[in-house]
Amino acid sequence: MDLHWLKPLLGRPAPFTTVYLDATRNGATGDAEAADRWRAVRRSLERDGAPAWVLDQIADVVSVPTGVRAPHGRVIVADAQGVVVDRVLSEPPAQSHAVFGPAPALLPAVRAADETVSYLLVEVDRNGADLTWAAGGTVRTEGGPETETVDGGHDDVHKTREGGLDRRSQTRAEDSWGRNAEAVAAVLDKRVAERKPDLVVITGDVRATKLVCEAVGQQARELVVEVQGGSRGEGVNQGAFAARVTETLEAFRTRRRQAVLDRFREAQGRGDGAVTALGDVIEVLRRGQVAELVLQVSVLTTGLAERTLWVGPEPLQLATSAGDLQSIGVTENAREMDANVALVRAALAQDAGVTFAEDGAVDLVDGIGAVLRWSDDSTPSEAVPTQSADQARLRTVV
Repeated sequence: MDLHWLKPLLGRPAPFTTVYLDATRNGATGDAEAADRWRAVRRSLERDGAPAWVLDQIADVVSVPTGVRAPHGRVIVADAQGVVVDRVLSEPPAQSHAVFGPAPALLPAVRAADETVSYLLVEVDRNGADLTWAAGGTVRTEGGPETETVDGGHDDVHKTREGGLDRRSQTRAEDSWGRNAEAVAAVLDKRVAERKPDLVVITGDVRATKLVCEAVGQQARELVVEVQGGSRGEGVNQGAFAARVTETLEAFRTRRRQAVLDRFREAQGRGDGAVTALGDVIEVLRRGQVAELVLQVSVLTTGLAERTLWVGPEPLQLATSAGDLQSIGVTENAREMDANVALVRAALAQDAGVTFAEDGAVDLVDGIGAVLRWSDDSTPSEAVPTQSADQARLRTVV
């Protein structure tokens, strides 16, 4: 999943105020309900000692609607200098809440990102297309979804019949369709390269959709999924189309998660390219080897959630004890941090992803594993007992 939006938090000055809100505003009372949710969270933060000026700044941010009509959430993180992150989440939290402390509450944000798919909806007809960015990204302040209209500029799109099929009209129309599709494809290629969505959902006129799909470049083509039932014009059954889009997004989330878990299993089977057990994962995180951190869902509220790690000033400086941290050269500014926060912080620092595995989906010692970018002779191996995980522990799944 894409976690680059959390990277600005690395190296920022403490303390941190992390807010998770249900940002949904439906009906006439939507604004009032949203304000009530924020007031309740603010009272909690005041009791925990969050500075009033930070809360005032967050209040100003919260007062700006996201522009998303469907149910959704919002995460806002402020450091000692003010708001750093303001992000729309595709699903609202079960309950709005906040944390004030020495580190940002990263894990809920990462879990929310796991459920979020950043996608571009492309509604096509033979004249052009409307491109709409879906929820799951930066907050919109203009009061509506971010939509871009692309007009191909070639309006001779209708075949005519004058006493028989006019071949010249047919040729002109088909040529216009193709040129308009190429114009849409050119903009689509540019937007995909600029903003890198997870998925491109395309719908509309069947012939125009096919032409656009044929005209886009390789990067966009790999992301395109056709979903029937949408249209650039009126008369669409919005409920039925939205249900198809929801199914498409859920299928994508499942594929995204499964692809990582498959890589983990394959590497684990080879005895190379993946590690498990907390000590081994810490070692490869310190070395910047991790492509994907794998966390077992059940240990997020037990196990790892109940542990702390020792960390230094830099995210990759982490260990299970103060002594171990000193052994890697960190002798100043060491502190304890919740294990979940320290692990996610180290993953972010090396541009690693985070994937959540249901119990039993993969074989994880201590409920944690990692898929590696590279390995060498000194990398912990699943085939040979290491200092941090002996053979007996490798067979014990927590």
